[in-house]
Amino acid sequence: MPPKNKKTHQPFDSEIDAPAIESAVLHMLKAFGENPKREGLQNTPKRVARMYAELLGGYREDPVKLINNALFTVDYDDMVIVRDIEFYSLCEHHMLPFIGRAHVAYIPRGKVIGLSKIPRIVDLFARRLQVQERMTRQIADFINDLLKPQGVAVVMEGLHMCSMMRGVKKHDARMTTATMLGSFRNRAATRQEFLDNISRGAGPLKI
Repeated sequence: MPPKNKKTHQPFDSEIDAPAIESAVLHMLKAFGENPKREGLQNTPKRVARMYAELLGGYREDPVKLINNALFTVDYDDMVIVRDIEFYSLCEHHMLPFIGRAHVAYIPRGKVIGLSKIPRIVDLFARRLQVQERMTRQIADFINDLLKPQGVAVVMEGLHMCSMMRGVKKHDARMTTATMLGSFRNRAATRQEFLDNISRGAGPLKI
């Protein structure tokens, strides 16, 4: 059975407040010195509200329901890896995008999850205001709670617009975060096997 929801897994009860977002965007446009009534900006507040409803949809989706019983009993105890999962998220510090790819692995203990569910788990946690470090841990913890495997590993590589467009303005700097649980943390050989697998044929991150 799927695990009971933890606090970080529980979806929000209410829908996004689109009128409040529209009002805020209207005030921001005026604060920028723009004319919200000009042709190109007349519908911008509504567009921005719809955009945030999509980009932050992970708050309102239940990850347990997302799995939809796609858990299977399998006599298999070797490493399962899903690599190069694209993700798009918003940095909670400046609300600018960061994008990248995730690599997820686990070693089953009698249960496996449907292949398509792992990218969907990544998407769910990415569609929130995030920091990459926390998102990496949330994905690993959820899979660990769900499957009770021998171990879980998540590595995420991200390009952050907040450091590319402002501040230090380093276009090619990317951030790598990792969470290793169970046998991936306790056994160096298991951890190295995973890292070797995800490094093969990996190309540079591109915008």
